[in-house]
Amino acid sequence: MTEKKLWGGRFTESTDALVEELNASIGFDKKLYRQDIAGSIAHARMLSSCGLISNDDLGAIEKGLREVAQEMDGGAFEWRIDREDIHMNVEAALREKIGAAAGRLHTARSRNDQVALDIRLWLRQRTLETVDAIADLQEALIGLAERGKDFLMPGYTHLQRAQPVNAGHHMLAYVEMLERDAQRLLDGFTRTNICPLGSGALAGTPFPIDREQVARTLGFDGITHNSMDGVSDRDFAVEFLATAALCQVHLSRLSEELVLWTSQEFGFIVLPDSFCTGSSIMPQKKNPDIPELVRGKTGRMVGDLVALLTVMKGLPLAYNKDMQEDKEPLFDGAETLLRCLEVTSRMMTKAEWKPDQLRGALNGGYLTATDLADFLVENGMPFRDAHEVSGTVVAFCVEHGKELDELTDDELERLTGYPATDVRPSLDPVRSVARRTQHGAPAQVHSAIDSARKRLTVLRAATVEKHNQIDLSHLLIPAE
Repeated sequence: MTEKKLWGGRFTESTDALVEELNASIGFDKKLYRQDIAGSIAHARMLSSCGLISNDDLGAIEKGLREVAQEMDGGAFEWRIDREDIHMNVEAALREKIGAAAGRLHTARSRNDQVALDIRLWLRQRTLETVDAIADLQEALIGLAERGKDFLMPGYTHLQRAQPVNAGHHMLAYVEMLERDAQRLLDGFTRTNICPLGSGALAGTPFPIDREQVARTLGFDGITHNSMDGVSDRDFAVEFLATAALCQVHLSRLSEELVLWTSQEFGFIVLPDSFCTGSSIMPQKKNPDIPELVRGKTGRMVGDLVALLTVMKGLPLAYNKDMQEDKEPLFDGAETLLRCLEVTSRMMTKAEWKPDQLRGALNGGYLTATDLADFLVENGMPFRDAHEVSGTVVAFCVEHGKELDELTDDELERLTGYPATDVRPSLDPVRSVARRTQHGAPAQVHSAIDSARKRLTVLRAATVEKHNQIDLSHLLIPAE
């Protein structure tokens, strides 16, 4: 009898070599080995508690599984494609170490609920690692906002100069985006951290198991309520990739601004040399390759999400082999986002503003035209009329090649109908920013920085608590 028939006795022919290659998932699902082994130890303990295996078998299984884990940790393990996947590679290696007792480990479970368990174990850990990386980037951006809180710059709409803001306020917008990403990930964590083991192949198991014990041992918040959904649900993975794709879009927007801002045309910011590259032919070049790569990887992230959605869109209940295709986009998307967050965080920690260029950019674009309209409104003019007057003033400036603050007193008075001494303060960009004192406006940047830091502290504390909850080291490392 071949090894294959130990879990495929129904078959009388060997698997075609090409089928074996296409069918095998060990090339990518070996990433789950620590989760698979920890889940197996928790399952074995439950089987022993329920009287389904002996204490002697439990001891042998735990010892053998930890030895397998150590071999995999050290890179000494031989991965075999003929064993298809991570589950059978682990079980076969365990059998070689402890003999027949290894065959009792799979009592009351299926590879269907086993892989659902492994993915949840892996993804909940990666979710928290991603939140940690988001927090690191937020901290870097808050630091950059702090360094730019007193520097004014143009705010843009349609990539046209619009109104003056301060640089710190601009950077805090990305802190807000990332905070929402972290919240979405933690919200998804609650639906990921549910234990499906005990669902069996699809119809549960007749054995008197204790699903809640396994869930507690593995740090889950609860168990799934329907065995068919338990083995076929990948909503949690789709949710993660959807949030990851959106987070990558936020990184792409930041990257786009960095690409613009580091150009000679803008010159608003300087990135560290260690995160830029030169040209093979043009010695003067300093290219923002890292922001460009982060921006470019957004298409890959969106593709991973679409790939998983497409896999799942037409599947009947319960498990189908198509679902083997869930792991590669999930692994790729999770890895891509984490690396992009980490590299952007390091880069932004060392980025610096160029205040002279920021200040110089305030001189063009008629940035205080809205403030002029506001002045007229404050003096009794309906806003639409004030908008018309302010627009007329801008048209005059365009025609005569002047900025608003270059208008003479006579011109200001003639165009607005008010004394120049009353009008001119409204044209000052510093005053423009200072007057916007509502919550969330640029003048509140100092308190906004403090608030962002406090919320970041709360976020980090929440992830520390969850990291401790899901720590599996007590299963993989024997107690002394």
